[in-house]
Amino acid sequence: MKIKDLFKNTPYFVLQGSEDIEVTEICDNSAKCKRGALFISIMGEKVDGHDYIEKAVANGAVAVVVEDLSKIVYLTDKEVLLILVDNTRKSFSHLCAAWFGYPSAKLITVGITGTKGKTSTAYMTKSIFEAAGYKTGLIGTVEVFDGREPVGNVNTTPSAYDIQHALARMVANGCRAVVMEVSSQGMKHYRCDAIRFDVGAFTNLKPDHIGAGEHKDFFEYRACKSRLFKQCRIGVFNADDEQVSRIQESHTCRIREYSVFGKSDYQLRNIRKYSENDHVGMQFDFKGYPVKLPYPGFFNLYNALCAATIASECDISREDIAKGLESARINGRCEWIPVSDRFSVMLDYAHNAMSLKVLLKTLREYKPKRLVCIFGCGGNRSKLRRFEMGEVSGELADYTIITSDNPRDEEPLEIIADIVTGIEKTDGKYTVIADRAKAIEHAIKTALDGDVIVIAGKGHETYQEIKGIRFPMDDRILIKKAKEDTKDNVC
Repeated sequence: MKIKDLFKNTPYFVLQGSEDIEVTEICDNSAKCKRGALFISIMGEKVDGHDYIEKAVANGAVAVVVEDLSKIVYLTDKEVLLILVDNTRKSFSHLCAAWFGYPSAKLITVGITGTKGKTSTAYMTKSIFEAAGYKTGLIGTVEVFDGREPVGNVNTTPSAYDIQHALARMVANGCRAVVMEVSSQGMKHYRCDAIRFDVGAFTNLKPDHIGAGEHKDFFEYRACKSRLFKQCRIGVFNADDEQVSRIQESHTCRIREYSVFGKSDYQLRNIRKYSENDHVGMQFDFKGYPVKLPYPGFFNLYNALCAATIASECDISREDIAKGLESARINGRCEWIPVSDRFSVMLDYAHNAMSLKVLLKTLREYKPKRLVCIFGCGGNRSKLRRFEMGEVSGELADYTIITSDNPRDEEPLEIIADIVTGIEKTDGKYTVIADRAKAIEHAIKTALDGDVIVIAGKGHETYQEIKGIRFPMDDRILIKKAKEDTKDNVC
């Protein structure tokens, strides 16, 4: 592709060389540059791409994009095209869209942001679109689905290049729509900047993802979330959330609101719990039509109502909305794992105090014999989260088993000590079993009739991250092994 075509919608200034050249690929990693590449020098939080310009050129880059003139090294090859932009991250997003032919313009695009509920709402929305006959792609925490096959994901919102590549595959595979989880980090780093969403949705906002490597404070976190509503046509908002007016500030979209408890554009009626065949969920009416949601709790009502509102704004019928919600399946979110007729085991991704509190309160409503909670906290993350989660579990669970969950660069027992500090503010009973497999085995081995065991924190994840290495670890496999090793207690 010619440089002029690639930069058609991106402001730039040529510092040296001719822009009348062809490039064979675009990349932001100098080690991956090949002959004919365009290298984007992105200024990261830990690594500055400007320091790798010479390496990129040595590997074959014929053009380089920069933003910091003070860091540009002398290039002996004057044939190399040098381009200046205001922000290389932002430009990279738009260049990737141009490289793949602006695939988002060929799809119905839905972006969902918020502290909690993004994944569940995304899967529910996808299920509704599919019930209405729309082949639908997905980009989110659990996976990227391009209309043909799912691929595991590392970040909730992937890199700008990976997003545009996935969207292009969706178009090629016949998708008509895409549902995307839009994280605050994704917005902060402009990964979605080249997408004009048909619908943007806001679930809720609480302090989270604040600390080293994430956001410096709550105000930055909130500002990043709110940017979605400057690049969508319709904004769908949870009117019950206390931060909704702040999120709506400076919006440029048409506003539509939903509410479980108050008057709004979209509401639920006749809400009730149901329980059948060891499965619990919620029932309600939406736009006068009955819906049976196979997930418990008011937090899932919010997720379902958000998905239903998105679908309604895309002119999907209430019948298809009901059908899609009833058939929605969400890996690692309120997922019941069959273990025994005597007690129940649930997996959930709850990994902060807000989500754990809501989950445990919800399960308390179904009156278990004991509510047992197994969880740990991730390393290289806010310590406040550890104190808060310990306190929540101590207050709401009958018995807590504190274990490990992605310690990363920290020592597991030091993380656990922080959790213990929180739980000891309560009268809650607890034990510490750092080995996650042994913690799960202990819970199943000591389960009583009527217990509900919640294994929280990892959900869909299939790894344990230690010192930069992701070792295979799947809670489902650990549960299965524990079931086999404790047959006397699960029969």
